Amino acid sequence: MSVAPAQVTPQHRKFQRVCDIIDQHDRNPGKLVPILQAVQEEYRYLPEDVLTYVATSLGISPARVYGVATFYAHFALEPKGKHTVRLCDGTACHVKHSIPILEALRARLGLSEKQNTTADMLFTVETVSCLGACGLAPVVVVDEQVHGQMTPEKAVEVIEQIMASEESK
Repeated sequence: MSVAPAQVTPQHRKFQRVCDIIDQHDRNPGKLVPILQAVQEEYRYLPEDVLTYVATSLGISPARVYGVATFYAHFALEPKGKHTVRLCDGTACHVKHSIPILEALRARLGLSEKQNTTADMLFTVETVSCLGACGLAPVVVVDEQVHGQMTPEKAVEVIEQIMASEESK
């Protein structure tokens, strides 16, 4: 679908990137999971209107797309911050005091159990069941970087370093 430059709207640009992703996967409904992964990488979450657009583009029901998006814990239906902080609360991390780390992160960022993303969309703090790094417990992963043997103070220091880096940009 070709659109004259004067007709290009922010909404069109939003769906153009989704079209590109769907095309890269040959518009194959069997590739729904990798399509959703790519869409989430682009937007940092799966917007409802984009899920509907993906369903329509692939010729499948929106319920099927939504079902896949809600089945896998990796997918997020709410906007996430630029930096994702995942705190392990699996057995090894829990017994080595992961909860005080979570409490320190929430206190520093002004978050709560109900609000896990900062208002400025800079950070999202999540707990996960296991990060597979039990020997490093307690573990925090920030933007795919593993931080082992964490303490509340070390975790807050990592966050403050990111904040300082963001401010200098």
